Amino acid sequence: MHAMLNIAVKAARRAGTVINRATVNLDMIKVSRKQANDFVTEVDRAAEDAIVDTLRTAFPDHGILAEESGQSWKDGKEPEYVWIIDPLDGTTNFIHGFGQYSVSIALRNRGVVTQAVVYDPVRDELFTASKGAGAFLDSKRLRVSKRDRLADALLGTGFAYRDGEGIEAYMKIYEIMTRNSSGLRRPGGAALDLAYVAAGRFDGFFEQSLKPWDIAAGSLLITEAGGLVGNYRGDKGDDTGLLDGGEILAGNPKLFAQMVRLLAPHSQF
Repeated sequence: MHAMLNIAVKAARRAGTVINRATVNLDMIKVSRKQANDFVTEVDRAAEDAIVDTLRTAFPDHGILAEESGQSWKDGKEPEYVWIIDPLDGTTNFIHGFGQYSVSIALRNRGVVTQAVVYDPVRDELFTASKGAGAFLDSKRLRVSKRDRLADALLGTGFAYRDGEGIEAYMKIYEIMTRNSSGLRRPGGAALDLAYVAAGRFDGFFEQSLKPWDIAAGSLLITEAGGLVGNYRGDKGDDTGLLDGGEILAGNPKLFAQMVRLLAPHSQF
């Protein structure tokens, strides 16, 4: 396993330990509200501290872009290596004891995501990928599903609900995709949803208004598992453009094109 990936796995497992310990007394956890329906807990912060500490010890000159602490380099030139971190993706699920959340860590090297870890501390499932070397669940090689008809596909999605705006537009998309697929699921943690596309558990996934740390690791898992990732128009662009754009459509190559046909009119681009 790549040395940098090894350290990322260690960091993710440390964060998972912090998260799992906290589940014993969920009702004791302090929760604060960033904005409507967007929560942060002391667990998010403690998990992020564990990750950053592990990465900084190994790579003191690397940049950090993390959900709770923001970016660690001064305005201007991005460092050659940047770790993109979501210490607890699916905080709302976590607060409620709904076991669908994960730790997401990715490494971007000169604008290209080269290492990815998504760790599910509930099921102790570790999804990893290194660019050009494939994607794995624990030690098992991952491949996207082979389904070729959207009508037979199980799709994952999510929608931005923080400000309550955009729900009408989303419900139109929800109706279109429900009518054209075998089912639509909205588990509430994009990083794990994307890992599930890489593992073939979902045939496809789509969502808008995401942040780089929601999609950095998951997008590499999918491409290394033989899938395609782009925006709703199907534009793949470069990694930086995709992450900063925050609109993602992912699936196996056969379904990707079918999803683009339905979602392109709803693209933010």
